[in-house]
Amino acid sequence: MRLLIAAIAACLSLGMPGAAAADNARPGAKPVEWWQAVGRLNIANKNMCTGALIAPDLVLTAAHCLFDPKTGRRVDPASIWFEAGLSGRRAAALRQVSRAVMHPQYRYRPAGTHQVGSDLAVLKLDRPISASRVRPLATSVGAARGDTLGVVSYTQHHATRVSLERSCSVLARKSRTLVMSCLVDFGASGSPVLEMRPGQPPRLVSVMSAKAAVGHRKVSIGTALDATLRDLVQRAG
Repeated sequence: MRLLIAAIAACLSLGMPGAAAADNARPGAKPVEWWQAVGRLNIANKNMCTGALIAPDLVLTAAHCLFDPKTGRRVDPASIWFEAGLSGRRAAALRQVSRAVMHPQYRYRPAGTHQVGSDLAVLKLDRPISASRVRPLATSVGAARGDTLGVVSYTQHHATRVSLERSCSVLARKSRTLVMSCLVDFGASGSPVLEMRPGQPPRLVSVMSAKAAVGHRKVSIGTALDATLRDLVQRAG
């Protein structure tokens, strides 16, 4: 399949529903599930995206989530809260963002024409999250056509409980841009796209950027991870 994107929808960020409260249970009191590394990003109490913990104090998401969709201005990182493992009104951990670093080639564009292929950002949390409470996701740079994927996200229809799609795949790849059969909804911006292999824990290979269409087929677009992630992590500190 040639990489021809007929139309990209507005970014998948969404107006913010109610905020969560941190789960104050003792660390280790509950089983640590891998999906708890995925959390909702509360952005200035106005918008939401999805992010994933990749280190005790680092969250990976989409760069366009760092901009106000109405004004186009970059938001203050301190106005963003990461609600890890949000389920109902409780989160496995609640942390404030202290710093945000974007892919060096990313430039924010108006809704409907978002730049893909560099839509990555790393968020530094004000405090680490203990691995006994939330275990970070492993990452991989090997996403290729035909790979079986899963997408974990918070969306307009699942704003307080995680949604998992297990049966999608990579349809095409060009440089860092992935075209996928995964069907996503608003709120899924920044969602981790996971490599799913039987008997192995999932590995994060891409970040969800936008809805799109190839001809009449609905698809999604993601930014594949590469060596740039290491630089973002270093810059985030």
